[in-house]
Amino acid sequence: MTVNAGFRKRDDIAGVVLAGGRNTRFPIQKGFIRIDGAAIIERDISIMRPFFREVMISTNMPEAYFYLGAPLVGDVLPSNGPMSGIYTALINSRGAAVFVVACDMPFIDPGVMSLVCDKHEALAIKECCDATIPIFNGEPQPLLGIYRDTALPVLESGILTERAAMKPFLGEIRTHYIDESDVRAVDPEGRSFININTEADFNVVMCRQGRAFSDGRERREFNIREGAC
Repeated sequence: MTVNAGFRKRDDIAGVVLAGGRNTRFPIQKGFIRIDGAAIIERDISIMRPFFREVMISTNMPEAYFYLGAPLVGDVLPSNGPMSGIYTALINSRGAAVFVVACDMPFIDPGVMSLVCDKHEALAIKECCDATIPIFNGEPQPLLGIYRDTALPVLESGILTERAAMKPFLGEIRTHYIDESDVRAVDPEGRSFININTEADFNVVMCRQGRAFSDGRERREFNIREGAC
């Protein structure tokens, strides 16, 4: 996987991989699933580094991620899903915004990241939005998008009152949605938004990659780093 050298690094947006989930539906930490020879989180980090001067991992298991050489930040408010990770990343970022991706998304297209960044920067001049989020299959994709520090009060309120669902949160802030036609022009099949939540999801991904595992083999072929489970 090669990222276009023409993509410029941003100082005002930090790249953030969200790796703080409870991971209750998968037998190992999802970021360490290896697909096409690389762990998902390793691929996410490598995609982000050409885009952002600051790249961090939001996690409550820092010991598992030391080897990646990225700053690690843990939840400062009660852990309550992605909103907690976004909040923590924003208050630790040197810039005014963060580009977040989930650690279980193995096929993020750099072109989609570039599209979201370009849309955000065009809007940031007018200071008219708190988040820039792509649409795919008629639905917002909140775990591949940009959030500004102007969203912090609503994030904090939602976390502390256990209103931590992402889509209602997007309705409470000034969210700019990127037209699906623009997204499909870059990623027609929406592979950037595929995520692996369960072993069934993993098997679907592997079948699409031309590799199918039986129940007896699949756990041995996750190729997880020693001690990461």
